[in-house]
Amino acid sequence: MSTTAAFPWGVPAYDSLSGPTYLTAQQLVQQVGYALASKIYSYSSEGDDLDTAVAQWNKEGVLNGYGRLPVLAKMQSRSGAGAMVLGDFFSIEDFKQKYPAPHAVIASTQTLATMQPILTQLALLYSAATPFVAHVSASDYSAANAALVANYASALYAAQETGVSLISSSSAHEIQHMALFASLISSVTPAIHVYDGVRLARESCQVVDVLDAAAVKRTYTQLIQAQDAVGKKVDAAERISKILNNLNSELGTNYGLFEYEGHAEAEQVLVVFGSTEARIARRAAAELSKAGQKLGVVVVRVYRPFSDKHFLEALPASVKKVSVLGQVADKDAVAQAYTQSALYADVVAALATSSVNASVKDIKYSTEKVFTIGDIADYLGAPSFDFFAGEEAVQYVHWDVDATATAAAPAKVAKLLSEVSGKNVSFNAVFDNLSQAGIIQTEIRSTKSVVEAPFAIENADVVVVQDAKILNSYDVLGAAKEGAKVLLRTSIKDADYEKKLPAGFRRAVAAKKAELYVLNVAELGEKSEASAETDAVALQLAFLKVARPELDLAGAAEKVAALNSEDAKSILPAVSKIVENLAKGLNKVEVPATWAEAEVAQELPTTIRANSTEANTEKEIEERVGETSKWHEAAKGLLFKEAYETKASIRPDLPERNFIVKVKSNKRLTPADYDRNIFHIEFDTTGTGLTYEIGEALGVHAHNDRKEVEDFIDFYGLDASELVNVPSREDPAYTETRTIFQALLQNIDLFGRPGKKFYEQLAEFATDEAERKQLLTLASAEGTTEFKRRAEVDTIHYVDLLHEFKSARPAFGQLAQIVPPLKRREYSIASSQKVRPNQVDLLVVAVDWRDPTGRDRYGQATRYLSRLEIGDELVVSVKPSVMKLPPKDTQPIIMAGLGTGLAPFRAFVEYRAWQAAQGIEIGKVFLYLGSRHRREEYLFGEEWEAYLDAGIITILGCAFSRDQPQKVYIQDKLEENLVDVKEALLEGNGSFYLCGPTWPVPAITEVLSKAVTRNGVEEMKEEGRYVLEVY
Repeated sequence: MSTTAAFPWGVPAYDSLSGPTYLTAQQLVQQVGYALASKIYSYSSEGDDLDTAVAQWNKEGVLNGYGRLPVLAKMQSRSGAGAMVLGDFFSIEDFKQKYPAPHAVIASTQTLATMQPILTQLALLYSAATPFVAHVSASDYSAANAALVANYASALYAAQETGVSLISSSSAHEIQHMALFASLISSVTPAIHVYDGVRLARESCQVVDVLDAAAVKRTYTQLIQAQDAVGKKVDAAERISKILNNLNSELGTNYGLFEYEGHAEAEQVLVVFGSTEARIARRAAAELSKAGQKLGVVVVRVYRPFSDKHFLEALPASVKKVSVLGQVADKDAVAQAYTQSALYADVVAALATSSVNASVKDIKYSTEKVFTIGDIADYLGAPSFDFFAGEEAVQYVHWDVDATATAAAPAKVAKLLSEVSGKNVSFNAVFDNLSQAGIIQTEIRSTKSVVEAPFAIENADVVVVQDAKILNSYDVLGAAKEGAKVLLRTSIKDADYEKKLPAGFRRAVAAKKAELYVLNVAELGEKSEASAETDAVALQLAFLKVARPELDLAGAAEKVAALNSEDAKSILPAVSKIVENLAKGLNKVEVPATWAEAEVAQELPTTIRANSTEANTEKEIEERVGETSKWHEAAKGLLFKEAYETKASIRPDLPERNFIVKVKSNKRLTPADYDRNIFHIEFDTTGTGLTYEIGEALGVHAHNDRKEVEDFIDFYGLDASELVNVPSREDPAYTETRTIFQALLQNIDLFGRPGKKFYEQLAEFATDEAERKQLLTLASAEGTTEFKRRAEVDTIHYVDLLHEFKSARPAFGQLAQIVPPLKRREYSIASSQKVRPNQVDLLVVAVDWRDPTGRDRYGQATRYLSRLEIGDELVVSVKPSVMKLPPKDTQPIIMAGLGTGLAPFRAFVEYRAWQAAQGIEIGKVFLYLGSRHRREEYLFGEEWEAYLDAGIITILGCAFSRDQPQKVYIQDKLEENLVDVKEALLEGNGSFYLCGPTWPVPAITEVLSKAVTRNGVEEMKEEGRYVLEVY
């Protein structure tokens, strides 16, 4: 049941549907259809989600209530859509088998219109057909309004014209029962079960009394058998009434063909059909009648057959005025005096032959109409009312760009609130794919009891805006109550609010007397590789901090981690760090009085009219891959920035925050004639805003070698200055426009090692059949041995394969797609920002070797770094690490670093020295270092000696393995100090750190076991006092 932006609880398992369950009305409809039908015909369009659950259950091989795997037939919504279905329902084989339940159709009213001729034939010859039930989502697309609409009119007119029965559901809490009722009705007449497909079908909420599949099948079987007692000569309306009464007896419900709500002596009655209309009207009648208003509402549950008898019985005898709320096709039909709503015609006919003396009014409305509480109150001629009276309702609205990693954050918040609040939570997501290429608005309601509120939030307690650019398209505070809290995620600086926040938003904040909070995720100090996850987590935690300040966020960290990752433990440290640092990035804004006077150029909509049921995919489908162009195209983006949404930023395709730093010093530490180049490089961070913690790592975005790039351009016959547009693999929302030279230098890992997938992809471009077969063989299981030799022994690069297989020549744009991007390389930071506030240091060994053919090979990033000169600029980012100092300054630290593994420990020792200089008491510091020779590789040796003399380092254990006949390693030095090590770890509750290659880990662990026992080492691991960063 994975969470998506639209559905917090995902698709439920078939067997899990029972009792109190969070789900959607559409999923309950699908459960009934799946439990009973042997064949399901689905007319669900992509993204409609009409059959998502049945498709998943069917794929999993789940058997229905009769022990069968239903046949799921995917159909097309077009003219004559039901022809194949009609043939199937009149199948002699199916008729003879007499399957105990109807075949089911899942569709929208958009499809229903194309099926009308088929329904007519089915109704006329129904006695010879397999029972038919259609579960129809009242949804259609209005081109005039560019919006999805709840279209009941098509269903009403179809029922009038064809003679099929039509029943409606008005809430998720009854829709399972009505789906079952429609299936029972199908034994008498073809049945259509219609319900709101725009909101009701998609809104997630808790339904308390869900019947499991076995109960659905059992109830259906019992009630079908009970129908034998009803005479065949009884008219259809009476038989259907009997079925409904039997269903009520079985379920303990009180459904009727027509249901009345309101004052017992009502003089004015509103007649309604439809989900949203019915639900609001019922609540209005109940609340207003309590206040003495002589008002009532009749909800039409069974429209066909329309039983005059049961309708008149539902009306109070005191009625003087009947208003019919009837949907018609469009606004033109509303304006035409001669056009009547379908429902009005039936009500007039029923009253004409009765003794009821009441006027009748047709209140027509088009399919585009979206109802509010005020609308229904106006129709009743009564004042508005508090829909949530006594419910302790809290309402939240969240705005986001639909393709972001944070789009599902509200859904996860809804799940969390359902678990921790003890209240009923409902969730609804609405997509606008036309504004800014995709905006999603989500609504969360939390109420004491179950409240069915199928309308947009009008008085939100909290409004969250994930992207400030949304403020240009929507008045996000239009549906907020006075004094609401507003959480805006943005990196806009305080001084720029007046300039960069739209005037309308600033004015609304002041007018609503709202509390404005700004979240700057970059200030939270969390820059892990799982940045998409942590970005979403940061938004969720900030929301909880603002909306539910009484919650213990630290205590909720595990729940938040579990909601955001299948491997919750892996992101729990990041979640905890965000909780810890939330105060740094979440700030309350003092709203200036001048904001109330901001001039507003135009009024913006306050809520989204859905024009899609899913995120906009067009921006991802557009084929811009491999597109090459001249400089003129780039110039357009620079000259017309607003039209092309051009922004200047450092690597916007990368999820983490990036900085441009300058080389301050680059010094080789080993002799020039030594076979290993270990160098110490310092970067100047002045004015960049780059901050880092002790133990963190620096991510370096290195370039390929310039000479090798130029050679490839010559070999491939490319124009180095030609532009290439390639969607970023880090974030496809971004398109990178670079010259071919820049792309090869900075982006494309052409000199990296290809995997099998590249061999397979390259084979598609090979024009020589022998080369094509060889590439495919290398990509197959048959070529595993040869592939492994190429990868591990010959260290073949992408460029080598292009030289080897000369007939495989993808165009450059295509090549840029199949060769992956350069990844950042991370190196432990070898400095403390307390000591070097405007500097970050690295300790790096240049990687190089010679392959079996005599070619010199190099580590791409270390070669790049080793060649940087003073003043050179490069892009870097910061990554958290497991290397963290103990919580108490007095706890001892024992560090073991092999080669460049000393880097984080230089930062540790610098920081401890800074603390001591501030008069802070520090614990013992043991430093063990390992390398081959003292003369060549005593890295930072003078610093270590100075710290030892100053009393910062307590024990300095140097293991130079090759300076004496018998090799000496770090574990040997540790064993020499076993008593001190034991005291530091056991009595001082100290921590042990190892950084470097993996090979000495077993030996070092063995030595530590002598000091604290093996169980002691395991306990240290659990407590986070045994920390390894090895490679």
